[in-house]
Amino acid sequence: MMDMLRQAREMQKKMSTVQKKVAQMEVTASAGGGMVTAVVSGDLILKQLQVDPKVIAEGDVTLIEDLVLSAVNAAFKKAQDTMAEEMKVVTGGMKIPGLF
Repeated sequence: MMDMLRQAREMQKKMSTVQKKVAQMEVTASAGGGMVTAVVSGDLILKQLQVDPKVIAEGDVTLIEDLVLSAVNAAFKKAQDTMAEEMKVVTGGMKIPGLF
């Protein structure tokens, strides 16, 4: 029993370290062939959003909204996938409820 508790504490420390490491990472995704680019941190904070001025000049608000949504959602997905992959290394591939 004590051994299991020790292992659980060790895993918790490793998971905390991985979460801090991933939180510092940034992932980038774009939509519309690079017309909109979103940068998201590993802890799922939108850090930067770039919209090509040509898209804005065209004035198609619906297109801009769609491209922003696509780029931001893709960046969030990449960040979540990165966290999941890093956690898989710590947990040995075990699926733990509440983790990515």
